[in-house]
Amino acid sequence: MTVLLSALAFLFLLTLLILIHELGHFTAARLAGVKVEEFGIGLPPKAKSLFRWRETVFTLNWVPFGGFVRLQGENALSQRERKSRGSFGSVSLGWQIVVLVAGVTMNLLLAVVLLTFGFSVGQWIPSFTTIASMEQAVQEGIIDADFGVYIFKVEQGGSAQTAGVPAKSVLFAIDGTALTRAEDVALLQEGKRRVTYTVRTGDDLANEASYVVDLSSEGKSGVEISTFPLRVSAPRHGVILAFNLALREAWVVSAETIAGIGKLFASLVQTGTVPEGIAGFVGIAQLTHASVQAGLMAYLRLVALLSLSLAVLNILPFPALDGGRLLFVLAELVGRRPVNRRFELITNTAGFAFLILMLLLITFNDVLRLFS
Repeated sequence: MTVLLSALAFLFLLTLLILIHELGHFTAARLAGVKVEEFGIGLPPKAKSLFRWRETVFTLNWVPFGGFVRLQGENALSQRERKSRGSFGSVSLGWQIVVLVAGVTMNLLLAVVLLTFGFSVGQWIPSFTTIASMEQAVQEGIIDADFGVYIFKVEQGGSAQTAGVPAKSVLFAIDGTALTRAEDVALLQEGKRRVTYTVRTGDDLANEASYVVDLSSEGKSGVEISTFPLRVSAPRHGVILAFNLALREAWVVSAETIAGIGKLFASLVQTGTVPEGIAGFVGIAQLTHASVQAGLMAYLRLVALLSLSLAVLNILPFPALDGGRLLFVLAELVGRRPVNRRFELITNTAGFAFLILMLLLITFNDVLRLFS
């Protein structure tokens, strides 16, 4: 039953995000005077026509997720067809830009609304990229946190390894003095030849053990450590602060998404592999399953984060994406003459084929990880 629920939640999630994106294009096109010939629920081939509303045929398609809108003249080659009344190319370049960015705008608005709700009602914890930013948030009352020292690596042949100190554990105390910062370790070990590490392990840090560790002449034991949040929580925030946190979250997640895309291309060029942290449909399905098990608020946060990622991905200046099509409109605006339509269509087709290949590669990598 849980697997079935997760599968339905996965399909609903993808369909919701894409249909809201396409609803943005649909609404902006209608406002601009562009005829929307079809609003498809799901992806072709078409299963049946549902109804017609104001010159738009609403269809149900066989591929059971996502959706699309088909604008009049958006793929027209001839200038006459492109400029015919109701066609995408017949409206001003300003309106064309509005239509193209409307989908991204809708995804961004959905994410901000959900994040505002989560930071106010759901007591969501914002994303942080540094310990310093977390400490600042504690001082501002945005979150409450306790910090400790995390041992993420024990060096081979070092005295800590000899003593049996485990990696991926929390260094709770040195000679009975509790620790909260990684920089405290050097101070407590200064001038000593031997210390006792109190280390905690386990998901709830319930397992505690002590190790006598010899130090080098430089006062080191052969561990790599960092300050680490042991516990983080957040109170309910007012709507204004929650909205500001939502905008901050949108900025942080967007920056991380762009960095991840850059990392993906760099890894493909250098090693031909997909790096950790990049997920396709299978990876998203796994995240959906985990969020469904964690509860409604976890699922809503996943929706918000994926909506942000979809917005960022679509606005990138890459052929076939909204950002790529926007680039051609801006080129026409700057050059004061239409871009060669055949070149534009070929470029977008090639870009779409490349994106499909990338998606297949990432999904194949997801499947390999399932069995690794």
